[in-house]
Amino acid sequence: MTVAPGPTSGAPSAGADVAGTGADAPGLVSIEPGLAFDPSAAVKHVRESDPVMALLIDAVGPFRMRIERTPSTFLALAEAIVYQQLHGKAAAAIYTRVLALFPRAPRGPNPRQFMRATDAKLRAAGLSRAKILALRDLARRAAAGAVPSLAEARRMEDEAIIERLTEVRGIGRWTAEMLLIFHLGRPDVLPVDDYGVRKGFQVAFRKRAMPAPKEVARRGARWMPYRTVAGWYLWRAAERAKR
Repeated sequence: MTVAPGPTSGAPSAGADVAGTGADAPGLVSIEPGLAFDPSAAVKHVRESDPVMALLIDAVGPFRMRIERTPSTFLALAEAIVYQQLHGKAAAAIYTRVLALFPRAPRGPNPRQFMRATDAKLRAAGLSRAKILALRDLARRAAAGAVPSLAEARRMEDEAIIERLTEVRGIGRWTAEMLLIFHLGRPDVLPVDDYGVRKGFQVAFRKRAMPAPKEVARRGARWMPYRTVAGWYLWRAAERAKR
């Protein structure tokens, strides 16, 4: 999960978006395998439920969220932990070095393989002590079956997944929400604590100050059950404001 907190956290620049063409009409969608909802119906609903979001959809154009492929929940969360509080290039370099510790696992290590790596090797790859502890807790729980597999997660409710994952050291609600959005393609996830979502809300709704998460959540009730789509457009609003 190659995203990090910031104005574009969860943003397409990290692999969740595909650049469009000038010929695309606003409100169309790029059909992405893996989405757990009909994106055309979702965009239509958000547009009709909120006139401000309708203007944003027209300004941004087609909904183009791409699902990030991963072999396992364990690896998706391990990557997310590595990327926490780091710039993308630095995090990518560290994650690449971590994967290189497991040459016999070309798609990435499983939890038991990871647990066999020594702290010294993990530190040499660039991981901090806190991240090593978090990754070991993740691996231990995943090996014991406490972390749902991708197949299991697809059968679970959003809040049940969040509850399970946030028991892992170093994984908060935001990280779990990114898994729900970008790996499971869930339709109704609005990460109200995300800076980019809040900044996009400030831009789209012309707020003088950064809105509190509760304010975003209140307005977001209009967008249910497709808050994921609304959040994606708010990320785009934050990006456009930086240009």
